Amino acid sequence: MAEREVLHITGRILAGPEDVRDEMWVVGGRISYRRPAAEPAGTVRGWVLPGLVDAHCHIGLEEQGAVDAGTAEKQALADRDTGALLVRDAGSPTDTRWIDDRADLPKIIRAGRHIARTRRYIRNFAHEIEPGDLTAYVRREARRGDGWVKLVGDWIDRDSGDLAPCWPKDAVAEAIAAAHEEGARVTAHCFAEDSLADLVHAGIDCIEHATGLTADTIPLFAEHGVAIVPTLVNIATFPKLAEGGQTKYPRWADHMRGLHARRYDTVRDAYDAGIPVYTGTDAGSSLPHGLLAAEVEELVRAGLPTVAALSAATWGARAWLGREGLEEGAPADFVVYDEDPREDVRVLLAPRRIVLRGALVG
Repeated sequence: MAEREVLHITGRILAGPEDVRDEMWVVGGRISYRRPAAEPAGTVRGWVLPGLVDAHCHIGLEEQGAVDAGTAEKQALADRDTGALLVRDAGSPTDTRWIDDRADLPKIIRAGRHIARTRRYIRNFAHEIEPGDLTAYVRREARRGDGWVKLVGDWIDRDSGDLAPCWPKDAVAEAIAAAHEEGARVTAHCFAEDSLADLVHAGIDCIEHATGLTADTIPLFAEHGVAIVPTLVNIATFPKLAEGGQTKYPRWADHMRGLHARRYDTVRDAYDAGIPVYTGTDAGSSLPHGLLAAEVEELVRAGLPTVAALSAATWGARAWLGREGLEEGAPADFVVYDEDPREDVRVLLAPRRIVLRGALVG
């Protein structure tokens, strides 16, 4: 189908948790609920969701750092082909702006490059700096990104042999204020417990992973409206990581196992407290791309209602990121399934058709 041809969609259009329609059209690459004068070039039937959102992904990154354009393209296609049509790239050293010119690749919201403490993150991933430079680097990445900045909030401290905060609270408060002045929101990688309260009080907007949430910090997150992206498909790797570090860092290994053991309880308690929860896979570091359906399933396994888990990957996530869903006049980015994903989220594993920027791409 050419991009500007009319497409007719029938079945069940899941425009929102309680907004279900029988048909819609794609006209000029955009969604319409008004029958056009032109005859449609084709009809697609099924259950329709807005393009899925991977809110923690790394197109342009792999285990050794930056990748070439060909590899980044394969990563983006792997996400697209499983229905992830909007990606928040939560830190990458690669310039992927060229993807914006490709109508067949997912739309990316970039957070610039990770900002980490010296020797306190994965090699070749981040700007590694000291606290006195934090604000300047945050301003720099805020101007490079698409409204987000990514900090590394905690990582293993080799002296203590365990996870520990990376930044003094005054430095991070100044840096987050600077990002907000630049019109950007700030998120932070955090596995452990100890950095969370300081980050919330500093004005952080989101926490990635958030495995260290406790009964003390969950109400704080809820009060301040701080979102979390749990990346449960990544947290599943904690036991293997712990095994690899057991000899050198036994305290860290035990800590990682404990965080893993309570992961589902942590996410469910956060959701129950009213903390916004969104889907992200952390693909592009040690994990392959295309895992978003598995992450939605993990949220259900953690205890979120099915519709809430779907919203974390569709309606809610798009609103949080400032992107439209299936509204009248919105860009036509959606996924069609053979069965109702509200009945079983495993339906997301097998999209029937994918429409991106008004064109059938799968």
